[in-house]
Amino acid sequence: MSLDFLAKTSGTWINLVTVALGTTLGMLLKHRLPMQMQRIITQAVGLITLFIGFSMAGSLTKVQVGQVDGVLLGLLVMVLGGLLGEWWHIEERLQSVGDWLKSRFKGGGGFTQGFVAASLLFCVGPMTLLGSLNNGLTGDDTLLTLKAVMDGIAAIALSSSFGIGVGFSVLVILFYQGGISLVAGMLAQALPDPVNDPRILLMTGVGGLMILGTGINLLGLTPIRVASFLPALGLAPLIYQVALLIS
Repeated sequence: MSLDFLAKTSGTWINLVTVALGTTLGMLLKHRLPMQMQRIITQAVGLITLFIGFSMAGSLTKVQVGQVDGVLLGLLVMVLGGLLGEWWHIEERLQSVGDWLKSRFKGGGGFTQGFVAASLLFCVGPMTLLGSLNNGLTGDDTLLTLKAVMDGIAAIALSSSFGIGVGFSVLVILFYQGGISLVAGMLAQALPDPVNDPRILLMTGVGGLMILGTGINLLGLTPIRVASFLPALGLAPLIYQVALLIS
């Protein structure tokens, strides 16, 4: 039983290790780099995050339901998801978790910002969903291992600017990514071809828009309440099915 559990979640454990190592290295660099260098590292991560977000958001153009295209569906999903997120105060709840961890472990000034930014960046995206499905179904952790390397590099950059809060995103990775891996068998029945499934493409596009918001926040352009849009990920396949029924 334990071997089966480890096989299904191996990619998540690798991801936890790389983020922890990346955070540790970033913390070591934090006290050795001038503020200008820390800022330029954060800006580099912000620009790459925007690129990833734009790439993911392009998935919306691959979705079509009757006369309704994926961009319009994406707008509907984002609006409804955002309204639900505001109603449920998700942004405040996530920040509260960060603030509690900050006070509990005596984190620095950027603790909560680093925790929220890293949690969203590391957990919102197609590699998380598809990689967890593959890992949970077949034990293949290739996608999650690649994601883990990318997350580890990003953790170096983020923690050098925001501090130890980035490392606590491993809690979100553990429960979200690991949870998907464990329930992958049930998800597979509804998603026989997850790579090309329009519901996954719609979720990927919506996730890309959220990643864009994270990039904008990292660059300090204007505050985007990205966490409030999290319900949109769950709404995407439901909205697609409704559109399919009425088309």
